[in-house]
Amino acid sequence: MITNIPFGEKHARLSIFEPSEGTLVVVPSLSLPQDELRRITGVRCYEERLLFLLLTLREPGVRVVYLSSMPVDPDIVDYYFGFLPDPDGAAKRLQLISLDDPCSQPLTRTLLDRPDAIGEIREAIGGDDAWMVPFVLSELEEELASLLNVPLYGPATSLAYYGSKSGAREIGQEAGVPMARGFRDIRLLTELEDAIEELPGEQVIVKLNDGYSGLGNALVRKNDRAWTSFSAEGETWESFSAKIMDRGAVVEEFIEHRPLYYPSALARITPGGHADVVATHDQVLGGANNDVYQGCTFPAAPEYRAEVQGSATRIANLLADRGVVGLFGMDFFALKADAGYAALLCEINLRIGGTTHPFGAALLTTGATYDPGLGLLVADGQPKYYTATDNCAAYCLKGRSPGEVVRMVESLGLGFDAASRTGNVLHLLGAIPEYGKLGFTSIGNSREEADELHRLTRRALCGADPAPR
Repeated sequence: MITNIPFGEKHARLSIFEPSEGTLVVVPSLSLPQDELRRITGVRCYEERLLFLLLTLREPGVRVVYLSSMPVDPDIVDYYFGFLPDPDGAAKRLQLISLDDPCSQPLTRTLLDRPDAIGEIREAIGGDDAWMVPFVLSELEEELASLLNVPLYGPATSLAYYGSKSGAREIGQEAGVPMARGFRDIRLLTELEDAIEELPGEQVIVKLNDGYSGLGNALVRKNDRAWTSFSAEGETWESFSAKIMDRGAVVEEFIEHRPLYYPSALARITPGGHADVVATHDQVLGGANNDVYQGCTFPAAPEYRAEVQGSATRIANLLADRGVVGLFGMDFFALKADAGYAALLCEINLRIGGTTHPFGAALLTTGATYDPGLGLLVADGQPKYYTATDNCAAYCLKGRSPGEVVRMVESLGLGFDAASRTGNVLHLLGAIPEYGKLGFTSIGNSREEADELHRLTRRALCGADPAPR
């Protein structure tokens, strides 16, 4: 039941991956710039990326209230329940609330105009000790939390600047973390031109402050401004310049060094202010400028894993001191230098990012714990590795149901094996019927086993090997 004990005191060490009791009100609203979101195929279905939180229903004291624009296919819910020891008990502690509106983007904005839905959420919470878990926290989510009178497991909007590209450079500098040379808080076109000319090299990269998944980036050639490669399809200098003046941007040197690697770190700051890095990954990128997130591998390569974790820990501790709460990611560049490998901070994403659901799925299905000394997930002494994608798409999958694809994967022996704690955990299943698209996390007992399982699964679903990474 609700008590008068402050949230940060009562749940000082709360992890949304492993709550022991209480109600998670999951609001997977994509409260981000909608012009860029529309470029992602099946973007509404990305609300389903947080369905891995249904696995927290393993604990009998946990309840989940899950919001969505459209109803979640019952076969998808049954799929997640299949990982639990008591599916029937879990079903009694899950409340799915849908707005039945495919155009309700972002979800929270529409929800705030639906007093009937808000009343349904209040009724589902009842007198339980509850907290809201947003995908990203904006003023919309803060307003919803206020209406529901529940605390938020996420960073306050007053701290949102630290999750912008400019804010990341400020935090990185204060934390003493290496970064590429660059300039922040660019809004005027004259400032943009001066920054471009000031930096070394033939090319620079311009990033919108609130861009995500690489879609707010542009690669600019200094001696030929007419040649600019935008990560987002359909972008022009006219539209991009307007966004710079409206949202702000950073200009950074383009790192020519090859090979170049793209590790990231996933960190958690609890309501009590305890900060830790819970995982490192190598990102799999694609797109016109090879800067759009496609998937990841866990853990980051051993050559630079400790460097990434050390820098991420300094940043997480600094953000904890500033009052940040929740899960967030940090992206890096890694390259080989004379004295070993160096990791340069690229950006900070104060939200649940693309590496969160693979990590959550692997953690909750294997029962592993993260060993920060090794940088590995370990279950009963056995390290766990995984390879994940959000972008497995094939024309042959269109029109199929989520349940049909789940059964196909399991019939081929590519599902999850509880005994070995290896196999695939599927997600984004709701995008299959219309878009022929899904994601999956391939878990193995070695890097090679995870990669091979991933390759076999992609071939089974798409009929061909993926392009080399």
